[in-house]
Amino acid sequence: MTSDDIGRLVYLMLLLAAIGTWVFIQNRQSLGKTAQQLAIWGLIFLGVIASYGLWEDIRRTVLPQQAVLSQTGQITVPRARDGHYYMTLMVQGTPVQFLVDTGASDLVLNAQDAKRLGIDTEGLSFLGRAMTANGEVRTARVTLESVSLGPVTDTKVPAWVNEGALEQSLLGMGYLQRFARLEIRNNELILTR
Repeated sequence: MTSDDIGRLVYLMLLLAAIGTWVFIQNRQSLGKTAQQLAIWGLIFLGVIASYGLWEDIRRTVLPQQAVLSQTGQITVPRARDGHYYMTLMVQGTPVQFLVDTGASDLVLNAQDAKRLGIDTEGLSFLGRAMTANGEVRTARVTLESVSLGPVTDTKVPAWVNEGALEQSLLGMGYLQRFARLEIRNNELILTR
Protein backbone atom coordinates (compact mmCIF):
# COMPACT_ATOMS: atom_id res chain seq x y z
CA MET A 1 0.00 0.00 0.00
CA THR A 2 1.22 3.46 -0.81
CA SER A 3 1.04 6.35 1.61
CA ASP A 4 -1.90 7.75 -0.39
CA ASP A 5 -3.78 4.47 0.05
CA ILE A 6 -3.10 4.48 3.79
CA GLY A 7 -4.29 8.07 4.04
CA ARG A 8 -7.52 7.23 2.20
CA LEU A 9 -8.08 4.21 4.43
CA VAL A 10 -7.59 6.28 7.61
CA TYR A 11 -9.95 8.95 6.24
CA LEU A 12 -12.63 6.37 5.45
CA MET A 13 -12.27 4.75 8.89
CA LEU A 14 -12.63 8.14 10.61
CA LEU A 15 -15.66 8.96 8.45
CA LEU A 16 -17.23 5.59 9.26
CA ALA A 17 -16.55 6.09 12.98
CA ALA A 18 -18.14 9.56 12.89
CA ILE A 19 -21.23 8.31 11.08
CA GLY A 20 -21.48 5.28 13.37
CA THR A 21 -21.24 7.48 16.47
CA TRP A 22 -23.93 9.79 15.13
CA VAL A 23 -26.24 6.84 14.34
CA PHE A 24 -25.66 5.38 17.82
CA ILE A 25 -26.41 8.70 19.57
CA GLN A 26 -29.53 9.35 17.49
CA ASN A 27 -30.94 5.88 18.14
CA ARG A 28 -29.84 5.12 21.72
CA GLN A 29 -33.49 4.72 22.85
CA SER A 30 -34.11 1.92 20.34
CA LEU A 31 -30.81 0.06 20.19
CA GLY A 32 -32.51 -3.26 19.34
CA LYS A 33 -34.14 -1.79 16.25
CA THR A 34 -30.90 -0.10 15.25
CA ALA A 35 -28.96 -3.35 15.63
CA GLN A 36 -31.53 -5.11 13.46
CA GLN A 37 -31.23 -2.45 10.75
CA LEU A 38 -27.42 -2.57 10.90
CA ALA A 39 -27.55 -6.37 10.53
CA ILE A 40 -29.79 -6.04 7.47
CA TRP A 41 -27.49 -3.47 5.87
CA GLY A 42 -24.48 -5.63 6.71
CA LEU A 43 -26.08 -8.60 4.97
CA ILE A 44 -26.92 -6.46 1.95
CA PHE A 45 -23.31 -5.24 1.85
CA LEU A 46 -21.98 -8.81 2.07
CA GLY A 47 -24.40 -9.90 -0.68
CA VAL A 48 -23.12 -7.16 -2.98
CA ILE A 49 -19.50 -8.11 -2.28
CA ALA A 50 -20.25 -11.80 -2.88
CA SER A 51 -22.08 -11.03 -6.13
CA TYR A 52 -19.19 -8.89 -7.33
CA GLY A 53 -16.65 -11.57 -6.47
CA LEU A 54 -18.67 -14.34 -8.10
CA TRP A 55 -19.83 -12.30 -11.11
CA GLU A 56 -17.82 -14.29 -13.67
CA ASP A 57 -19.29 -17.59 -12.41
CA ILE A 58 -22.80 -16.11 -12.34
CA ARG A 59 -22.42 -14.72 -15.86
CA ARG A 60 -21.18 -18.06 -17.18
CA THR A 61 -24.18 -19.81 -15.64
CA VAL A 62 -26.80 -17.29 -16.75
CA LEU A 63 -25.31 -16.46 -20.15
CA PRO A 64 -23.16 -19.39 -21.26
CA GLN A 65 -20.88 -18.54 -24.14
CA GLN A 66 -18.95 -20.53 -26.67
CA ALA A 67 -15.21 -20.87 -26.22
CA VAL A 68 -12.72 -21.22 -29.04
CA LEU A 69 -9.59 -23.18 -28.18
CA SER A 70 -7.29 -22.42 -31.07
CA GLN A 71 -4.43 -24.60 -29.80
CA THR A 72 -6.51 -27.77 -30.06
CA GLY A 73 -8.74 -26.61 -32.90
CA GLN A 74 -11.83 -27.17 -30.79
CA ILE A 75 -14.87 -25.00 -30.28
CA THR A 76 -16.77 -25.68 -27.07
CA VAL A 77 -20.39 -24.59 -26.69
CA PRO A 78 -22.09 -24.95 -23.30
CA ARG A 79 -25.69 -26.11 -23.13
CA ALA A 80 -28.09 -23.26 -22.41
CA ARG A 81 -30.61 -23.33 -19.58
CA ASP A 82 -33.35 -24.38 -22.02
CA GLY A 83 -31.36 -27.51 -22.97
CA HIS A 84 -30.34 -26.28 -26.45
CA TYR A 85 -26.98 -25.24 -27.86
CA TYR A 86 -26.59 -21.74 -29.30
CA MET A 87 -23.66 -20.51 -31.37
CA THR A 88 -22.78 -17.04 -32.55
CA LEU A 89 -21.18 -17.00 -35.98
CA MET A 90 -19.86 -14.03 -37.91
CA VAL A 91 -21.81 -14.07 -41.15
CA GLN A 92 -20.48 -11.60 -43.69
CA GLY A 93 -19.00 -9.59 -40.80
CA THR A 94 -22.23 -9.53 -38.75
CA PRO A 95 -22.73 -11.62 -35.60
CA VAL A 96 -25.72 -13.95 -35.91
CA GLN A 97 -26.90 -16.28 -33.16
CA PHE A 98 -27.94 -19.74 -34.32
CA LEU A 99 -29.75 -22.59 -32.61
CA VAL A 100 -27.80 -25.79 -33.27
CA ASP A 101 -30.34 -28.12 -34.89
CA THR A 102 -29.01 -31.51 -35.96
CA GLY A 103 -32.48 -32.26 -37.36
CA ALA A 104 -32.17 -29.40 -39.86
CA SER A 105 -30.57 -30.23 -43.18
CA ASP A 106 -28.94 -26.86 -43.82
CA LEU A 107 -28.11 -23.47 -42.43
CA VAL A 108 -31.44 -21.58 -42.27
CA LEU A 109 -31.81 -17.84 -41.67
CA ASN A 110 -34.96 -16.27 -40.34
CA ALA A 111 -36.21 -13.14 -42.11
CA GLN A 112 -34.88 -10.75 -39.44
CA ASP A 113 -31.33 -12.10 -39.59
CA ALA A 114 -31.41 -12.17 -43.39
CA LYS A 115 -32.36 -8.47 -43.44
CA ARG A 116 -29.57 -7.65 -40.95
CA LEU A 117 -27.14 -9.34 -43.36
CA GLY A 118 -28.31 -7.09 -46.19
CA ILE A 119 -30.32 -9.75 -48.00
CA ASP A 120 -33.33 -8.30 -49.81
CA THR A 121 -35.98 -10.71 -48.57
CA GLU A 122 -38.67 -9.01 -50.66
CA GLY A 123 -36.77 -9.80 -53.85
CA LEU A 124 -36.09 -13.45 -53.08
CA SER A 125 -37.81 -16.25 -54.95
CA PHE A 126 -39.23 -18.58 -52.32
CA LEU A 127 -39.29 -21.67 -54.53
CA GLY A 128 -38.04 -24.25 -52.02
CA ARG A 129 -40.14 -26.11 -49.50
CA ALA A 130 -39.15 -27.37 -46.07
CA MET A 131 -41.01 -29.46 -43.53
CA THR A 132 -40.78 -28.10 -40.01
CA ALA A 133 -42.41 -28.93 -36.70
CA ASN A 134 -44.95 -26.22 -37.58
CA GLY A 135 -45.69 -27.61 -41.04
CA GLU A 136 -44.45 -26.77 -44.49
CA VAL A 137 -42.72 -23.43 -45.16
CA ARG A 138 -41.35 -21.80 -48.27
CA THR A 139 -37.62 -21.13 -48.52
CA ALA A 140 -35.24 -19.26 -50.80
CA ARG A 141 -31.67 -20.36 -51.45
CA VAL A 142 -28.89 -17.83 -50.91
CA THR A 143 -25.09 -17.98 -50.83
CA LEU A 144 -23.28 -16.39 -47.89
CA GLU A 145 -19.93 -14.87 -48.83
CA SER A 146 -18.28 -15.75 -45.51
CA VAL A 147 -19.21 -17.59 -42.32
CA SER A 148 -16.72 -17.55 -39.43
CA LEU A 149 -16.73 -19.51 -36.20
CA GLY A 150 -13.71 -18.49 -34.17
CA PRO A 151 -10.59 -18.98 -36.30
CA VAL A 152 -12.49 -21.06 -38.89
CA THR A 153 -13.81 -19.19 -41.93
CA ASP A 154 -15.78 -20.75 -44.76
CA THR A 155 -16.66 -18.95 -47.98
CA LYS A 156 -19.53 -19.34 -50.41
CA VAL A 157 -21.69 -21.14 -47.85
CA PRO A 158 -25.12 -22.22 -49.12
CA ALA A 159 -28.04 -21.27 -46.88
CA TRP A 160 -31.79 -20.91 -46.95
CA VAL A 161 -33.98 -17.99 -45.93
CA ASN A 162 -37.21 -19.10 -44.27
CA GLU A 163 -40.33 -17.20 -45.30
CA GLY A 164 -42.37 -18.50 -42.35
CA ALA A 165 -42.30 -17.49 -38.71
CA LEU A 166 -38.93 -18.72 -37.46
CA GLU A 167 -37.81 -17.23 -34.14
CA GLN A 168 -34.18 -18.35 -34.31
CA SER A 169 -31.89 -18.99 -37.26
CA LEU A 170 -30.87 -22.66 -37.42
CA LEU A 171 -27.43 -24.18 -37.76
CA GLY A 172 -28.11 -27.50 -39.44
CA MET A 173 -26.07 -30.45 -40.60
CA GLY A 174 -25.07 -28.84 -43.90
CA TYR A 175 -22.75 -26.57 -41.93
CA LEU A 176 -21.95 -28.90 -39.02
CA GLN A 177 -20.64 -31.58 -41.41
CA ARG A 178 -17.77 -29.26 -42.25
CA PHE A 179 -16.24 -30.26 -38.92
CA ALA A 180 -14.27 -33.48 -38.58
CA ARG A 181 -15.82 -34.32 -35.23
CA LEU A 182 -18.99 -33.37 -33.37
CA GLU A 183 -19.27 -34.53 -29.76
CA ILE A 184 -21.61 -33.88 -26.83
CA ARG A 185 -19.94 -34.41 -23.47
CA ASN A 186 -20.54 -32.97 -19.97
CA ASN A 187 -23.29 -30.62 -21.18
CA GLU A 188 -21.01 -29.20 -23.86
CA LEU A 189 -21.07 -29.44 -27.64
CA ILE A 190 -17.49 -29.85 -28.88
CA LEU A 191 -16.67 -29.20 -32.53
CA THR A 192 -13.27 -30.14 -33.94
CA ARG A 193 -12.12 -29.04 -37.40
